[in-house]
Amino acid sequence: MDDKKKSLGDLRREALCYAPKNGYDRISADEEAAMRAYCEEYKKFLDAGKTERECVDEAIRQAEARGFKAFVRGMELKPGDKVYRSNRGKGLMLAVVGSRSLAEGVNIGAAHIDSPRLDLKPSPLYEDSEMAFFKTHYYGGIRKYQWVTIPLELHGVVALKDGTVLKVSVGTGAGDPLFTIDDLLPHLGVEQSKKPLGEAVPAESLNILVGSRPFKDDEGSDRVKLAVLDILNQKYGIVEEDFISAELEIVPGFRACDIGFDRSLIGAYGHDDRVCAYAEFAAILELGTPERTAVCILADKEEIGSEGVSGMQSAAFDTFMSDLCDTQRVPLKACYEKSFCLSADVTAAYDPNFAEVYEKRNSARVNYGMGLSKYTGARGKSGSSDASAEVVAYVRRTLDDAGVVWQMAELGKVDAGGGGTVACYMANRDIDTLDAGVPVLSMHAPFETVSKLDCYMTYKGMKAIYEAK
Repeated sequence: MDDKKKSLGDLRREALCYAPKNGYDRISADEEAAMRAYCEEYKKFLDAGKTERECVDEAIRQAEARGFKAFVRGMELKPGDKVYRSNRGKGLMLAVVGSRSLAEGVNIGAAHIDSPRLDLKPSPLYEDSEMAFFKTHYYGGIRKYQWVTIPLELHGVVALKDGTVLKVSVGTGAGDPLFTIDDLLPHLGVEQSKKPLGEAVPAESLNILVGSRPFKDDEGSDRVKLAVLDILNQKYGIVEEDFISAELEIVPGFRACDIGFDRSLIGAYGHDDRVCAYAEFAAILELGTPERTAVCILADKEEIGSEGVSGMQSAAFDTFMSDLCDTQRVPLKACYEKSFCLSADVTAAYDPNFAEVYEKRNSARVNYGMGLSKYTGARGKSGSSDASAEVVAYVRRTLDDAGVVWQMAELGKVDAGGGGTVACYMANRDIDTLDAGVPVLSMHAPFETVSKLDCYMTYKGMKAIYEAK
């Protein structure tokens, strides 16, 4: 229908009404091909980084291959230089120096690379009824019932008293064993089935089954535990006391894979928030010399409040930025007050199977692009930075100019729940900040689902922010 045949109402409706479209109705064949290629690299990143430490290792490997160098305090920098600093091997900050002064601010992408999981307790190994188990303490907001009877892997480090740090990874190598948590059979689970979901699997029952064969040529107690210790000693040279200074994490034993007959989705562990972390990381790798310095943050500890030396509340980021500013004799506060940050964290995708907890008009939809969240939080926006109207308008303009498919998002109905991101900690530094990221189905589950289109548009949006003037 051409304009001559359209009614006045049709014309005014087109001009005035906001009518989002499915992203597949808006992208070209070439862009869809680029999307597929990007998502293949993202899946590889997920499989290489099952923990925050492994994500940092993989990111540094890729960054150095693209010309990034470790940033040392006092180093002279010029436009186009690419530098990074590892925060104790658990967080990472990268920067591409722009052509303009740091006094004019920087463009920041801030995401986190920790994900909900099970951590081993300091004294984890025990035997009961001639079976060996690891005791765990869950990390982040999990639904405990989802973690039983699934394949599990063991990743992390053991720090010995002499300072040696041993890397541990069991479950990803060819022929590696996997682990699991037992659950009741339905024949004996009548009373368990009567309990609420949050109580049916108590935290102290999340015990990892790690062995059942007793140590030979021994008449003592705990022969199965001894056999497990013997295996660990032969492979890693550790003894039971070394668990005290270990960081060992239990993560799902799933590989990232395509979901659906049309392969339009990706299923994996750790989309929250590695899907956004990879988007901002991949985007900064592609930069030439931006006008404003671009900074990428891969932070730890967001799932437990961004606390600690590797979390976003730590001064580690301020130290990194202060050292950058010192190369141009620019006061840190002068840089911050002119800067912008996109807090790149996932949001909830509308799920029609659980429509009762979503507000459909204001929920993110699968395949509708990068989700922008003016505020997060709970119970009256508590814990949110609540970006200003001017900041939201700036991001709208920047994304539209770059051809990014995006949408607005809220995290479910008011008072249905809520959640937070690192946005408030960036805003507390006097940095204008807006939340944005990929909509996720089954968020915080051991196996989450995202749209390939939304993944790619978040990468494209991050690149647009880095290149913004």
